[in-house]
Amino acid sequence: MKKRILFTGGAGKAGRHVIPWLIDKGYQVHNIDLTPLDVPGVTNLSADITDSGQMFNALSMHTDFAELEHGRGVQPFDAVVHFAALARILIKPDNETFRVNAIGTYNVIEAAVKLGIKKVIIASSETTYGICFAEGDKQPHYLPFDEEYDVDPMDSYGLSKVVNEKTARAFAARTGADIYALRIGNVIEPHEYENFPGYLDHPETRLRNAWSYIDARDLGQIVHRCIEKNGLGFQVFNAVNDTITTRETATEIASRFFPGVPLKHELKPREALISNQKIRDVLGFEEEHDWRKYVDA
Repeated sequence: MKKRILFTGGAGKAGRHVIPWLIDKGYQVHNIDLTPLDVPGVTNLSADITDSGQMFNALSMHTDFAELEHGRGVQPFDAVVHFAALARILIKPDNETFRVNAIGTYNVIEAAVKLGIKKVIIASSETTYGICFAEGDKQPHYLPFDEEYDVDPMDSYGLSKVVNEKTARAFAARTGADIYALRIGNVIEPHEYENFPGYLDHPETRLRNAWSYIDARDLGQIVHRCIEKNGLGFQVFNAVNDTITTRETATEIASRFFPGVPLKHELKPREALISNQKIRDVLGFEEEHDWRKYVDA
């Protein structure tokens, strides 16, 4: 039988690429979003993640009329992938950004683990490192950013993602569930590579993303690997591609924009300044969409 995945926020920028990847891998995907996702094989339910009752219902009801026919009642989900959130600051007031993202994630994780689901994957963010939405010029503690970094954002969005990681850790400790938080980098869709020549000419425009990115299709692979990798308890993974998006080497760009910031190790010339070493070592991630395939560097 196909694994049943409940996916929140599937109509968003990342979800609309990740879900087709999961469908191609043979999963059955049910999308929870305020906007339906029109992808063959995907069922949809409009629900509000900030309403705990709606999340418990969404996880414990039929996904479509066809499920009424077998007479076996509501079938459980094998995993929950939670991407639904306000996408950044400056869309809603700061308190609303924090409320939706923090309360929404609490509700989804609580409903999942209390209904016996043992695998939850949540979307954290590169913003936890504090550079993306920093006030003014902020220097990192060290480079490259890795999962051991003392995250210290100063904005409502990044703060909500830090809280979500703590929420995930608490529920994993209490229930024994595997809950993996993906610190997702700047998501790049295939058509957006047309913007990269401008980024290469003006690297200052990518400083707040630490010149890192995640191809939306490679993010699909990462989520797939998270679903299939069991027994890790609570984990945080940087979900980014392998290499830096500059013509300059990693050391040159770090010295130019972050002078004096210590390096945790000697940087390879094309190494990303948000490290994905952990997902490569632990999950076996192998990127398929290096930006240089699509852009003349």
